[in-house]
Amino acid sequence: MSYGRLDAMSRKPIVVVGSINMDLVALAGHIPVGGETVLGTGFRTNPGGKGANQAVAVARLGYPVAMMGLLGADDMGRQLRAHLEAVGVDTAGVGTVAGVSGVALITVAENGENSIVVAPGANGAVTPEYVESQTERIRGAGMVLAQLEIPLESVMRLAEICSKAGVPLMLDPAPARELPRELFPQVGWLTPNETEAAFYLGHASGVAEASVAAAELQGRGVRGVVLKMGARGAYLADGDGYSAAVKPFAVKAVDTTAAGDAYNGAFATALMLGRTTVEAARFAAAASAVSVTRAGAQSSMATMDEALALLGA
Repeated sequence: MSYGRLDAMSRKPIVVVGSINMDLVALAGHIPVGGETVLGTGFRTNPGGKGANQAVAVARLGYPVAMMGLLGADDMGRQLRAHLEAVGVDTAGVGTVAGVSGVALITVAENGENSIVVAPGANGAVTPEYVESQTERIRGAGMVLAQLEIPLESVMRLAEICSKAGVPLMLDPAPARELPRELFPQVGWLTPNETEAAFYLGHASGVAEASVAAAELQGRGVRGVVLKMGARGAYLADGDGYSAAVKPFAVKAVDTTAAGDAYNGAFATALMLGRTTVEAARFAAAASAVSVTRAGAQSSMATMDEALALLGA
């Protein structure tokens, strides 16, 4: 199965509209409680942000991708832009604003527990007006990927532009927040994890049945749903009445930080390369599985060869 990689560059690009962050990660024996100071065991900085992660996931697979978002006029902003360009992401639509870039302050304990504080910085300046300024690029996309780490009103404006232009929108509804009902019918693919799906459906006890959850979300107007269930795989329900459970790949997980972003980037890529929805979901499962076998977010993303090797294609 070639996945169309030889002619990928002749196809319409995937456009990602979303967050670009620098992750500042401190390693410690345990997460400090209020008022406590602990001595760390290590520190690292990693390019991150769900939007940028998904753009890098696409680029690593060799498919043309453009990032749209905002960086601060600081050293981190310059580093983040350079990193995106180095892995092949088109940054022509990435702007710079006064102030600081988005950061995530992360403490990771020896047992894997983590504590995260996100300071949106420039991501908070991704306004509906900024999104409108990118209308021509959005109209030229084969598919648009979005998340909820930028202002909700900007995601709404993006959905309206995509809907009018006939460009499919894949929305990763994370972090979970209340969404207006009029947004759902403008979404081509909704890709929540189990926690997020339970939040949107008002199920305090979680998702008991994946097929029921997917059907309920489609009942709100979403065309297709991919419910990501971590080590238990995923559940796919497309807009043509097809549904299926997609089994995961058995790998030794080292870091699951970017598993969901790897999945979305790979799923979108496979769809753009003409694969069926179930083929795309299986390919995404393979790419996501590769990503969890190594540390980091963007640095863990699979190449096309790596994903296909695990897939056995």
